Amino acid sequence: MDDASVAGAAEWLGSWFWAGGYDVAREVLQRGTAAVLVVAFWAVMRQWRPLLGVRGLTPAVRVLDRTRWRDGPSVLRWRCTDGFVVALGWGGASLAALLVAGVPQLGPWWVTTLAFLMLWVVYLSVVNAGGRFYGFGWESLLCEVTFLVAWLGSSGGGVAPPVLVILLARWCLFRVELGAGLIKIRGDRAWRDLTALDYHHETQPLPGPFSWHAHHLPRWWHRVEVAGNHVTQLVVPFLFFAPQPVASWAGAAVVLTQLWLVVTGNFAWLNWLTVVLGLSLVSDGSWAAVGGWLGLARSAPSPGGVPDGAGGLGGPVALVVVVVAVSALLVALSYRPARNLVARRQLMNASFDPLRLVNAYGAFGSVTRRRDEVVVEGSTARSPGPDDWVEYAFRGKPGDVRRRPPQVAPYHLRLDWQMWFLALGSPEVRWFEVLLLRLLEADPATLRLLRADPDAGPAGPAPRWVRARLFRYRFSTRDERRRTGAWWVRHELAVLVDPVDLARMRRLLGPAA
Repeated sequence: MDDASVAGAAEWLGSWFWAGGYDVAREVLQRGTAAVLVVAFWAVMRQWRPLLGVRGLTPAVRVLDRTRWRDGPSVLRWRCTDGFVVALGWGGASLAALLVAGVPQLGPWWVTTLAFLMLWVVYLSVVNAGGRFYGFGWESLLCEVTFLVAWLGSSGGGVAPPVLVILLARWCLFRVELGAGLIKIRGDRAWRDLTALDYHHETQPLPGPFSWHAHHLPRWWHRVEVAGNHVTQLVVPFLFFAPQPVASWAGAAVVLTQLWLVVTGNFAWLNWLTVVLGLSLVSDGSWAAVGGWLGLARSAPSPGGVPDGAGGLGGPVALVVVVVAVSALLVALSYRPARNLVARRQLMNASFDPLRLVNAYGAFGSVTRRRDEVVVEGSTARSPGPDDWVEYAFRGKPGDVRRRPPQVAPYHLRLDWQMWFLALGSPEVRWFEVLLLRLLEADPATLRLLRADPDAGPAGPAPRWVRARLFRYRFSTRDERRRTGAWWVRHELAVLVDPVDLARMRRLLGPAA
């Protein structure tokens, strides 16, 4: 075969290997994922000490002691001091911020790859040591997507993104959406009879500023919401692999539904990371068309070419080799998640490999019909009466009935989420008992997790007593809202924890606390 034939074959193979026309998709995937990582590492810096530190509610060292390396790889097995983990959080957030700005992407492809792989190793280490406070599906999703976008190359390298990685990103989004849709259809009857959103806006873990308004929309609109959700999660995912512009329209459908979820609730970065994956379906040509409709200047789609002599298949040989190898690995690891999608007993938010490279996703297979909240109170009185108790105010979860539900996502309030599970009847309560102990101690790190400390915390006297009561909450009606200004109406169901002082809590929990 002469040189011209070899060059022609390489050009032909390159046209299949490189995803010309997806430069914007690469930027969205890499910078969007990096932006989510900034938020995730910021949460590590803010919440690690009180939740998982040496004096945390569930110390990470105990989580690591109960597991093996092969079950949960983590650099924290070598060093797990509070200062070290917080330093990792600062380093991770700083590196992720550079990726948001596009600085590593200006260099050769391996610089970007190395940056994302470092972030993946560090965040995976945190997740595998985080126990219940990191047991959420979006933690595995962030690990998976961070590893995946590491192989997209860089804009500074002059090559288009590899088509295999673009397809694997679609496969990830396919599992996120279809998994969530199937878990609903197989789970609660309310999803099948279209009544789920009669309850969900009110009973979801952390309602947002517009959840009250969404709850009071007409019943027929709630039916439309559920039906639209089923279409987006059960039908649209099969269009992710269709030719353009169909795939772009499918991505737009995902983005619109996810933005509605952003408006009506707080689900950490799950919706935002799904938006990033949805936008990656949109081709450069579709972006140009949208620009034309908006009266903006059209920019020609990138041809995905590279300078002469850049390497085999029209790009760096090393990148070609590693992308093929990584893609083969991810395809092999996809067997169990794919089988889970068609399984009668579908697992929700499951990881099938300790590196969390290819996972199973799903959410809200069942919908709670009533909302219960655990209210924690403190008192400085020696013998407190009914009027001597003051509530601890949490940052996100409902408490004061006059406080409008706040917008906290994409930030993840891990303690507030666990309080929601506690009210549902979670059998594991030791972390909550330790929380009461820390409140009695007026522990500064723990108090910073809260919005307000009724007893002035470290700047004043610690409470003599704490207690916990269970309340039934519901959104106020429009008339109640006009008359009282309250967003919620509540009534007491039971006393969960009778008044307890510091000495008794220490005896109850022992020296390990």
